[in-house]
Amino acid sequence: MTTAEVATAPRAPGQKRRVPVWDNARFICVTLVVVGHGIQRLTADSDAAMGVYLFIYAFHMPAFAIISGYFSKATPPGSRQMLKIVTDILLPYLIMQTIWTVVQFLVEGSSSANPTTPHWTLWFLLALGLFRLLLPYLALLRWPLLWAVLLSIGVGYLDNVDTTFSLSRAIGILPFFLLGWQVRQWKLVERWRAAEAQAWWIRAIAVAVFVAWGAVVVVFLDFWNTLDTHWFFYDDSYEALGTDEWWAGLLRLAFLVLATVLSVALFVLIPRRETWITGFGQATMYIYLLHSFVLYPLRETGVLEDHTSIWFLVAIILACVAISIVLAAPWIRWLFRPLIEPKPRWLFIDLGTKPAGPSKTDPTGSRRD
Repeated sequence: MTTAEVATAPRAPGQKRRVPVWDNARFICVTLVVVGHGIQRLTADSDAAMGVYLFIYAFHMPAFAIISGYFSKATPPGSRQMLKIVTDILLPYLIMQTIWTVVQFLVEGSSSANPTTPHWTLWFLLALGLFRLLLPYLALLRWPLLWAVLLSIGVGYLDNVDTTFSLSRAIGILPFFLLGWQVRQWKLVERWRAAEAQAWWIRAIAVAVFVAWGAVVVVFLDFWNTLDTHWFFYDDSYEALGTDEWWAGLLRLAFLVLATVLSVALFVLIPRRETWITGFGQATMYIYLLHSFVLYPLRETGVLEDHTSIWFLVAIILACVAISIVLAAPWIRWLFRPLIEPKPRWLFIDLGTKPAGPSKTDPTGSRRD
């Protein structure tokens, strides 16, 4: 059975059916991550690549965080929920971090064995773990989303909060995770479903938003080239970004608003029905964690450097989409499940409850069959 067939197969009585829009959204967001990483080395020599890179990086990880927040619960974690944080987030992080340490040592001759400094894409796993820990506490406060925004803006003024355990970046994008959780509390998705038949004009606005953002990127490309692109990463202090004035926090607020508007526009345009990409949405974490191993040889051998052709850029983008599709294949999930979904029952004490089976959802909320 193919991945698409799995998504559309009949469900047993009482078994939840995945909502197609979220699987579509997960696959599109994670594919944008792959594309962004794939074209990154082209940006030094190609204005077109830089434009695509800026267009994507303004919203792709915020949108990913919104999806993760939507499927998170703010109830105090019990022993089984705490166990899932370990098995679904911390253990995959340690496994992949160890593999990356060995790979970089073999290829580059040196590598940091420091587990507190995540390699490449692994920062998001630590961010998800931090989000899960903070959410029950933030949910106790009035206006939790406002507090998350203040934390994101405020952390940029603190030079001592850095990439250790991905803390600065996690706090930086925390508002998007809280926004996703808040959207579910507000039942906005249900309201949108009720009104979507009459809401064609909302989709028209969403298209206009992306067209406008694309125009801003193209017209002001020289400005974006002079601005540190790490503003889109939310991982450096304002001083490290070269803007240590008091108003630097307002600039981060502007990026938060921009990412939110673009993310909302993306979700509005995502298909609600089952499509050929729907089945791939259950493999989000496999694509996210494994694509870097596919791109790493290309980046290290220089294949992705010194190219200015628009056709080469298009080819790389299409190749990245193909990588996402391949990494979503069932045989990939079967082969790499021990690394991505480890379940070492021997590691834990007997909780005196029914033995926990495989997690029904991954850290982004995607249901696992």
